[in-house]
Amino acid sequence: MAPSLFHFKTAAAVAVASAKAAENDNVSRVQLPDKTRSSRVLVLGGTGRVGGSTATALSKLCPDLRIVVGGRNREKGAAMVATLGKNSEFAEVNINNKDSLEAALSDVDLVVHAAGPFQQSQKCTVLEAAIETQTAYLDVCDDTNYAFCAKSFKDRAVDANIPAITTGGIYPGVSNENIDGFDMTVMAAELVHAARSESKTEPERLRFSYYTAGSGGAGPTILATSFLLLGEEVVAYNKGQKIKLKPFTGMLNVDFGKGIGKRDVYLLNLPEVRSAHEVLEVPTVSARFGTAPFFWNWGMEAMTNLLPAEFLRDRSKVQQLVEWFDPLVRAVDGIAGERVSMRVDLECTNGRSTLALFSHRRLSVAVGNATAAFAVAILEGSTQPGVWFPEEPEGIAVEAREELLKRAAEGAIAFVMNKPPWMVETDPKELGLGIYV
Repeated sequence: MAPSLFHFKTAAAVAVASAKAAENDNVSRVQLPDKTRSSRVLVLGGTGRVGGSTATALSKLCPDLRIVVGGRNREKGAAMVATLGKNSEFAEVNINNKDSLEAALSDVDLVVHAAGPFQQSQKCTVLEAAIETQTAYLDVCDDTNYAFCAKSFKDRAVDANIPAITTGGIYPGVSNENIDGFDMTVMAAELVHAARSESKTEPERLRFSYYTAGSGGAGPTILATSFLLLGEEVVAYNKGQKIKLKPFTGMLNVDFGKGIGKRDVYLLNLPEVRSAHEVLEVPTVSARFGTAPFFWNWGMEAMTNLLPAEFLRDRSKVQQLVEWFDPLVRAVDGIAGERVSMRVDLECTNGRSTLALFSHRRLSVAVGNATAAFAVAILEGSTQPGVWFPEEPEGIAVEAREELLKRAAEGAIAFVMNKPPWMVETDPKELGLGIYV
């Protein structure tokens, strides 16, 4: 790993966090290297739920960072800056305008792209601008096509000596679902690494399971993402063969352990499936998502069956649906809460089964902690030049994973790594599909 991966544009002056803030905040501080301690970090979508939570977590984790809240709404931006304090400012940015983007990126060291949804996006404009301005990059993308489009810029990022991570959300699918920065693929990578290095066995099946109560407090963003995902065929892998399945089918009843319990989850097309299959070389991989109350799952299933896929791929039509459903979703969110849980199950050729589990009472807090953990890892030099998935060692160095997961799990009600399934009570039980993935 190169000791210096990119040149920071900011002077190395170090601001000292106030004693009062330290007394009122129990979050573990991170001491960044001198050259990056006072870096400028632009959070695009910084007035939204995911971006705002990320900006808040970063300001607590690294008080010396200068946070630039990027968005279109000055009033919301001013409110966010007032919350963050003196080391923050607002920048009006249009992510669809190249000149606006490059101007915003010209004097920052890292850009965090949290302005979803990413579904049906045709270009990676923010990443392109980051490469042009030699700015480190992180996104919370939860869309397979967007993620692999981003990967196509790898050589250009290497030439520009710029580190970039795509799909750095809490899990791709809730960093809009992008619950999107505590990345499940890092947890999966750790399970696979342990299986190969400690047990000398080969991974056979990897299953991602996600649960969020209501919209997790994310409102319109997660609604839009969920509806758009219903318009995509699900890509999964079965014994090395790529298969395509209907979205929101193949229900499993998964036990997420204490504080969450058993929940129904359904197949969705999430980018970690393909990246885990290709990067971690696991032959059978799938991902599922479920929500609560139960009637939201029924509603998603009904939409898949009743609405044409073309309708669900149309961003403008989906936005209309979001506007209709949003008041009801917000009302139910007040009752359902915003608990979130993620479970990764790994089965190996020697019969060994292990899991990783993360649960948190508040998605809005968890997503910020997780995305901030990725941002800090980049600033610490854990990412090499290029565009990487989090599970790639060039994206998050193997020796840096444990610390990243520890930071991301701040405040979790459950965080289990590399343990047998009985510690979470039961294995998933298949219901519905004949293909077991």
